[in-house]
Amino acid sequence: MRDVAIAVAQFKPKLGEVEENLVKMSELISKICSKNQVDLIVFPELITTGIELGLRFTELAQRIPGSTVNILSQRASEYGVHIVFGMVTKERVESVLYNSAVMIGPDGELMEVYNKVHLRGEERMAFREGFKMPVVDTAIGNIGMLIGYDLAFPEATRCLALDGADIVCVLGSWEAANLDEWKTYIRARAYENALFMAGANRIGEDVTMTFGGESMIVGPRGQIYASLASQTDEESGAPMDGFAIASIDLQDVRRTREEFQLIQNREPTVYKAIVRRY
Repeated sequence: MRDVAIAVAQFKPKLGEVEENLVKMSELISKICSKNQVDLIVFPELITTGIELGLRFTELAQRIPGSTVNILSQRASEYGVHIVFGMVTKERVESVLYNSAVMIGPDGELMEVYNKVHLRGEERMAFREGFKMPVVDTAIGNIGMLIGYDLAFPEATRCLALDGADIVCVLGSWEAANLDEWKTYIRARAYENALFMAGANRIGEDVTMTFGGESMIVGPRGQIYASLASQTDEESGAPMDGFAIASIDLQDVRRTREEFQLIQNREPTVYKAIVRRY
């Protein structure tokens, strides 16, 4: 299996302005792909709308496929790249909304939609929880997706690993004040499961929230292959728009698991409490 080139991108979406945010995403895709051979680009959570929209999510939600997916499918096909990004989606029943991650393939085809499972706070008022965690078999490897708070639950990444994921894309909206959590969780999940984590965390402010960036790509032993930690404004120290790229060897997943036996040495029959509600 050849090396896989992954890019994680971060920027400040304009709250509620889907068209402007899609223009920004298209510009970043063009910038990344015009000078680099990239297989996968990962964008943050709800990157087409922003986070703090309350009831406006209802008017901005789209069915899948829809105009947003169609636009980004064109970009994916144009550059022959997989794209994973976050948006608000809806079912045929207008009141059922999801905080979703969408994966588009290099031919522009819709490959998978993942609906965020772990919701907290005001999210529970806007969205319905997802109920499945797919792993997508692609030409570049098996890819799983997590959104934001999902990262805090080790069971979620473990399930993806057990279902064969080599790469887990994490679409983040981690606040600047809690950025240590983001950095710790993403490395821990890579260590625990001996796989690659590609985390894209947004930046900027919405209404009351400020986001911390530091998007990164982490290897099976927790090693940081690429990071935007140093992508900051010289005067304010605030994180800036940008992207980071890393070339990874997916054989490292197999080699690491064989050496450290993290999957093989589990004792599932002892873990009954893990599926019990508190």
